[in-house]
Amino acid sequence: MAKGRYNRFNARKWSKFTLLFSVLFMLSLLLLMLLALGIVSLPVSSDDSPPNDLSSFRRRIVERAGGLGKRREQWTEVLSWEPRAFLYHNFLSKEECEYLISIAKPHMVKSTVVDSKTGRSKDSRVRTSSGMFLKRGRDKIVRDIEKRIADFTFIPVEHGEGLQVLHYEVGQKYDAHYDYFLDEFNTKNGGQRVATVLMYLSDVEEGGETVFPAAQGNFSSQPNWNDLSECAKTGLSVKPRMGDALLFWSMRPDATLDPSSLHGGCPVINGNKWSSTKWLHLEEYKI
Repeated sequence: MAKGRYNRFNARKWSKFTLLFSVLFMLSLLLLMLLALGIVSLPVSSDDSPPNDLSSFRRRIVERAGGLGKRREQWTEVLSWEPRAFLYHNFLSKEECEYLISIAKPHMVKSTVVDSKTGRSKDSRVRTSSGMFLKRGRDKIVRDIEKRIADFTFIPVEHGEGLQVLHYEVGQKYDAHYDYFLDEFNTKNGGQRVATVLMYLSDVEEGGETVFPAAQGNFSSQPNWNDLSECAKTGLSVKPRMGDALLFWSMRPDATLDPSSLHGGCPVINGNKWSSTKWLHLEEYKI
Protein backbone atom coordinates (compact mmCIF):
# COMPACT_ATOMS: atom_id res chain seq x y z
CA MET A 1 0.00 0.00 0.00
CA ALA A 2 2.83 2.38 0.91
CA LYS A 3 4.60 1.47 -2.29
CA GLY A 4 1.51 2.48 -4.33
CA ARG A 5 1.35 5.88 -2.63
CA TYR A 6 5.08 6.37 -3.27
CA ASN A 7 4.61 5.61 -6.96
CA ARG A 8 1.67 8.03 -7.23
CA PHE A 9 3.74 10.74 -5.47
CA ASN A 10 6.61 10.21 -7.91
CA ALA A 11 4.20 10.29 -10.85
CA ARG A 12 2.75 13.65 -9.73
CA LYS A 13 6.29 15.01 -9.15
CA TRP A 14 7.43 14.00 -12.62
CA SER A 15 4.22 15.37 -14.10
CA LYS A 16 4.88 18.84 -12.60
CA PHE A 17 8.51 18.68 -13.73
CA THR A 18 7.45 17.76 -17.25
CA LEU A 19 4.92 20.61 -17.33
CA LEU A 20 7.50 23.15 -16.08
CA PHE A 21 10.06 21.92 -18.61
CA SER A 22 7.50 22.17 -21.40
CA VAL A 23 6.62 25.76 -20.46
CA LEU A 24 10.29 26.80 -20.34
CA PHE A 25 10.91 25.09 -23.66
CA MET A 26 7.98 26.92 -25.30
CA LEU A 27 9.14 30.26 -23.87
CA SER A 28 12.64 29.64 -25.21
CA LEU A 29 11.25 28.91 -28.65
CA LEU A 30 9.14 32.08 -28.50
CA LEU A 31 12.18 34.18 -27.51
CA LEU A 32 14.24 32.70 -30.35
CA MET A 33 11.47 33.53 -32.82
CA LEU A 34 11.26 37.15 -31.55
CA LEU A 35 15.05 37.52 -31.80
CA ALA A 36 15.01 36.10 -35.32
CA LEU A 37 12.31 38.56 -36.36
CA GLY A 38 14.18 41.48 -34.77
CA ILE A 39 11.27 42.31 -32.47
CA VAL A 40 13.47 42.12 -29.38
CA SER A 41 17.23 42.32 -28.90
CA LEU A 42 19.63 41.29 -26.18
CA PRO A 43 21.79 43.96 -24.47
CA VAL A 44 25.37 43.87 -25.71
CA SER A 45 28.26 45.53 -23.90
CA SER A 46 31.38 46.52 -25.77
CA ASP A 47 34.86 46.13 -24.33
CA ASP A 48 35.88 49.05 -26.56
CA SER A 49 33.84 51.56 -24.51
CA PRO A 50 36.03 54.22 -22.88
CA PRO A 51 36.59 53.65 -19.13
CA ASN A 52 34.79 56.91 -18.24
CA ASP A 53 31.76 56.18 -20.42
CA LEU A 54 28.82 57.63 -18.50
CA SER A 55 25.63 55.86 -19.50
CA SER A 56 24.97 53.47 -22.36
CA PHE A 57 21.25 54.01 -21.84
CA ARG A 58 21.60 57.79 -22.21
CA ARG A 59 23.92 57.35 -25.18
CA ARG A 60 21.46 55.10 -27.01
CA ILE A 61 18.66 57.64 -26.49
CA VAL A 62 20.70 60.51 -27.94
CA GLU A 63 22.06 58.38 -30.79
CA ARG A 64 18.49 57.68 -31.93
CA ALA A 65 17.70 61.41 -32.15
CA GLY A 66 17.32 62.94 -35.59
CA GLY A 67 19.51 65.65 -37.00
CA LEU A 68 21.39 67.10 -39.95
CA GLY A 69 24.31 65.10 -41.33
CA LYS A 70 26.02 62.06 -39.90
CA ARG A 71 27.77 62.15 -36.53
CA ARG A 72 30.97 60.31 -35.80
CA GLU A 73 31.38 57.77 -32.98
CA GLN A 74 29.77 59.10 -29.81
CA TRP A 75 30.51 58.55 -26.15
CA THR A 76 30.15 60.47 -22.90
CA GLU A 77 33.19 61.09 -20.69
CA VAL A 78 33.11 61.92 -16.99
CA LEU A 79 35.41 64.90 -16.48
CA SER A 80 34.78 65.84 -12.86
CA TRP A 81 32.43 65.42 -9.90
CA GLU A 82 33.33 68.82 -8.40
CA PRO A 83 31.86 70.40 -10.43
CA ARG A 84 29.74 67.74 -12.10
CA ALA A 85 31.03 67.98 -15.67
CA PHE A 86 30.63 65.60 -18.61
CA LEU A 87 31.88 65.77 -22.20
CA TYR A 88 29.74 64.24 -24.95
CA HIS A 89 32.01 63.54 -27.90
CA ASN A 90 30.51 64.17 -31.37
CA PHE A 91 27.23 65.45 -29.98
CA LEU A 92 26.74 67.53 -33.16
CA SER A 93 27.58 66.65 -36.74
CA LYS A 94 29.89 68.82 -38.85
CA GLU A 95 26.85 69.92 -40.88
CA GLU A 96 24.94 70.99 -37.75
CA CYS A 97 27.90 73.03 -36.52
CA GLU A 98 28.24 74.76 -39.88
CA TYR A 99 24.49 75.39 -40.01
CA LEU A 100 24.40 77.13 -36.62
CA ILE A 101 27.35 79.31 -37.61
CA SER A 102 25.77 80.22 -40.97
CA ILE A 103 22.43 81.36 -39.53
CA ALA A 104 24.06 83.30 -36.69
CA LYS A 105 26.94 84.96 -38.54
CA PRO A 106 24.95 87.81 -40.19
CA HIS A 107 23.47 88.87 -36.82
CA MET A 108 26.49 88.85 -34.48
CA VAL A 109 26.87 91.75 -32.05
CA LYS A 110 29.23 92.45 -29.17
CA SER A 111 28.53 90.08 -26.28
CA THR A 112 27.15 91.47 -23.04
CA VAL A 113 26.64 90.30 -19.46
CA VAL A 114 23.49 90.40 -17.32
CA ASP A 115 23.17 93.19 -14.75
CA SER A 116 22.26 91.55 -11.43
CA LYS A 117 20.26 94.62 -10.32
CA THR A 118 18.18 95.31 -13.42
CA GLY A 119 18.35 92.03 -15.35
CA ARG A 120 19.30 93.96 -18.46
CA SER A 121 22.29 93.32 -20.67
CA LYS A 122 25.34 95.54 -20.33
CA ASP A 123 28.81 95.80 -21.83
CA SER A 124 31.68 94.41 -19.80
CA ARG A 125 35.42 93.98 -20.26
CA VAL A 126 35.22 90.48 -18.79
CA ARG A 127 33.52 89.27 -21.97
CA THR A 128 34.93 90.34 -25.32
CA SER A 129 33.33 87.91 -27.78
CA SER A 130 30.45 88.54 -30.18
CA GLY A 131 27.20 86.61 -30.18
CA MET A 132 23.48 86.34 -30.83
CA PHE A 133 20.48 84.33 -29.63
CA LEU A 134 18.42 81.90 -31.69
CA LYS A 135 14.76 81.67 -30.77
CA ARG A 136 13.91 78.36 -29.10
CA GLY A 137 12.37 76.00 -31.67
CA ARG A 138 13.44 78.31 -34.51
CA ASP A 139 13.40 75.57 -37.16
CA LYS A 140 13.56 71.80 -37.45
CA ILE A 141 17.35 71.58 -37.17
CA VAL A 142 17.39 73.72 -34.03
CA ARG A 143 14.48 71.71 -32.60
CA ASP A 144 16.36 68.46 -33.25
CA ILE A 145 19.39 69.80 -31.38
CA GLU A 146 17.25 71.07 -28.50
CA LYS A 147 15.52 67.69 -28.23
CA ARG A 148 18.91 65.99 -28.17
CA ILE A 149 20.02 68.30 -25.35
CA ALA A 150 16.87 67.41 -23.41
CA ASP A 151 17.58 63.69 -23.87
CA PHE A 152 21.19 64.17 -22.78
CA THR A 153 20.42 66.21 -19.65
CA PHE A 154 16.99 64.77 -18.76
CA ILE A 155 15.76 68.38 -18.55
CA PRO A 156 12.66 69.27 -20.65
CA VAL A 157 13.10 71.45 -23.74
CA GLU A 158 10.72 74.01 -22.22
CA HIS A 159 13.19 74.66 -19.37
CA GLY A 160 15.88 75.94 -21.73
CA GLU A 161 16.70 79.40 -23.01
CA GLY A 162 17.27 79.88 -26.72
CA LEU A 163 20.62 78.79 -28.12
CA GLN A 164 23.29 81.47 -27.94
CA VAL A 165 25.92 81.32 -30.69
CA LEU A 166 29.29 82.89 -29.80
CA HIS A 167 32.38 83.84 -31.79
CA TYR A 168 35.82 84.49 -30.28
CA GLU A 169 38.63 85.96 -32.39
CA VAL A 170 42.31 86.06 -31.41
CA GLY A 171 42.69 87.64 -27.97
CA GLN A 172 38.99 87.44 -27.09
CA LYS A 173 37.92 85.63 -23.90
CA TYR A 174 35.39 85.38 -21.09
CA ASP A 175 36.75 85.76 -17.58
CA ALA A 176 35.78 83.26 -14.86
CA HIS A 177 32.12 83.58 -13.83
CA TYR A 178 29.11 81.62 -12.62
CA ASP A 179 26.10 80.78 -14.75
CA TYR A 180 23.78 80.80 -11.74
CA PHE A 181 22.25 84.00 -10.37
CA LEU A 182 22.57 85.50 -6.90
CA ASP A 183 19.58 87.85 -7.24
CA GLU A 184 15.82 87.35 -7.38
CA PHE A 185 15.25 89.43 -10.52
CA ASN A 186 16.94 87.00 -12.92
CA THR A 187 15.23 83.94 -11.45
CA LYS A 188 11.67 85.18 -11.94
CA ASN A 189 11.46 83.44 -15.31
CA GLY A 190 12.21 79.74 -14.98
CA GLY A 191 13.87 79.89 -11.59
CA GLN A 192 17.58 79.27 -11.10
CA ARG A 193 19.87 78.08 -13.89
CA VAL A 194 20.52 74.42 -13.13
CA ALA A 195 22.95 73.40 -15.85
CA THR A 196 24.75 74.56 -18.98
CA VAL A 197 25.42 72.74 -22.24
CA LEU A 198 28.30 74.29 -24.18
CA MET A 199 28.65 72.97 -27.72
CA TYR A 200 31.85 73.57 -29.68
CA LEU A 201 31.11 74.47 -33.29
CA SER A 202 34.74 74.65 -34.43
CA ASP A 203 38.22 73.46 -33.57
CA VAL A 204 40.64 76.06 -32.19
CA GLU A 205 44.29 75.90 -33.18
CA GLU A 206 45.56 77.31 -29.89
CA GLY A 207 43.86 78.62 -26.76
CA GLY A 208 40.13 79.11 -26.33
CA GLU A 209 39.78 76.33 -23.75
CA THR A 210 36.96 76.23 -21.21
CA VAL A 211 38.56 76.26 -17.76
CA PHE A 212 37.17 75.52 -14.28
CA PRO A 213 39.66 77.17 -11.88
CA ALA A 214 37.77 76.04 -8.75
CA ALA A 215 37.44 72.38 -9.79
CA GLN A 216 38.76 69.73 -7.41
CA GLY A 217 41.40 67.29 -8.62
CA ASN A 218 44.90 66.83 -10.02
CA PHE A 219 44.58 68.00 -13.61
CA SER A 220 48.26 68.27 -14.55
CA SER A 221 48.22 64.52 -15.26
CA GLN A 222 45.68 64.78 -18.08
CA PRO A 223 47.06 63.50 -21.43
CA ASN A 224 46.94 66.78 -23.36
CA TRP A 225 48.39 68.94 -20.56
CA ASN A 226 51.37 70.13 -22.63
CA ASP A 227 49.06 71.25 -25.46
CA LEU A 228 47.04 73.60 -23.23
CA SER A 229 47.51 77.34 -22.90
CA GLU A 230 48.78 78.83 -19.64
CA CYS A 231 45.25 80.01 -18.87
CA ALA A 232 43.90 76.47 -19.26
CA LYS A 233 46.49 75.08 -16.82
CA THR A 234 44.86 76.94 -13.93
CA GLY A 235 42.24 74.22 -13.46
CA LEU A 236 40.17 71.55 -15.18
CA SER A 237 40.16 72.41 -18.89
CA VAL A 238 38.35 71.32 -22.03
CA LYS A 239 39.92 71.99 -25.42
CA PRO A 240 37.35 72.98 -28.09
CA ARG A 241 36.70 70.28 -30.65
CA MET A 242 34.04 70.61 -33.33
CA GLY A 243 30.88 68.71 -32.40
CA ASP A 244 31.69 68.04 -28.73
CA ALA A 245 29.25 69.19 -26.02
CA LEU A 246 30.24 70.04 -22.46
CA LEU A 247 27.54 69.60 -19.82
CA PHE A 248 28.19 71.04 -16.37
CA TRP A 249 25.86 71.61 -13.44
CA SER A 250 25.59 74.90 -11.56
CA MET A 251 23.57 73.27 -8.80
CA ARG A 252 24.32 70.22 -6.69
CA PRO A 253 21.85 67.31 -6.37
CA ASP A 254 20.65 68.80 -3.07
CA ALA A 255 19.63 72.00 -4.96
CA THR A 256 22.39 74.16 -3.44
CA LEU A 257 24.53 76.36 -5.70
CA ASP A 258 27.88 74.84 -6.64
CA PRO A 259 30.78 77.34 -6.40
CA SER A 260 33.11 74.82 -8.07
CA SER A 261 31.17 75.49 -11.31
CA LEU A 262 33.14 78.74 -11.69
CA HIS A 263 34.33 78.72 -15.31
CA GLY A 264 35.73 80.90 -18.05
CA GLY A 265 36.75 80.96 -21.69
CA CYS A 266 40.52 81.28 -22.18
CA PRO A 267 41.78 83.80 -24.76
CA VAL A 268 42.07 82.49 -28.30
CA ILE A 269 45.76 82.51 -29.24
CA ASN A 270 45.56 81.23 -32.80
CA GLY A 271 42.48 80.63 -34.96
CA ASN A 272 38.78 81.25 -34.35
CA LYS A 273 36.41 79.79 -31.79
CA TRP A 274 32.71 79.22 -32.47
CA SER A 275 30.44 77.79 -29.79
CA SER A 276 26.79 77.56 -28.81
CA THR A 277 25.44 77.72 -25.28
CA LYS A 278 22.17 76.38 -23.86
CA TRP A 279 21.22 77.44 -20.32
CA LEU A 280 18.76 75.17 -18.55
CA HIS A 281 16.47 76.28 -15.72
CA LEU A 282 14.81 74.64 -12.76
CA GLU A 283 11.34 75.40 -14.13
CA GLU A 284 9.76 76.26 -17.48
CA TYR A 285 11.49 79.21 -19.15
CA LYS A 286 8.87 81.29 -20.93
CA ILE A 287 9.84 82.92 -24.22
